[in-house]
Amino acid sequence: QHPQWTPLRFPQQELGEALQRLRLPLACLLLAFNVTVRSDRQGTCQGSHVAQACVGHCESSAFPSRYSVLVASGYRHNVTSVSQCCTISGLKKVKVQLQCGGDRREELEIFTARACQCDMCRLSRY
Repeated sequence: QHPQWTPLRFPQQELGEALQRLRLPLACLLLAFNVTVRSDRQGTCQGSHVAQACVGHCESSAFPSRYSVLVASGYRHNVTSVSQCCTISGLKKVKVQLQCGGDRREELEIFTARACQCDMCRLSRY
């Protein structure tokens, strides 16, 4: 006979209130950083630019799985996790001026973050 128990309820509102009590800021924001761009491995042409990254904290939680989830998974999925990661939600291309030997210049386009948001965690988005 399988044990019967009431699943833990953890509504988003209660989670938000708990996080407020802990005083943990939930924010995913643009952060500027300097990047050096080279035309090749030897650095024949290079330049620097201020790019944008997304940095911050998003909501996550873990709790005991519901009984129906336990049964459906053959009692292997006993913890359910819900999480979001700080991700780039919008990109833009920017042109970087590269200085080459002498008076020669080149232009190269790179991507930088335009907007950030808490979203589903993925191994790689781009």
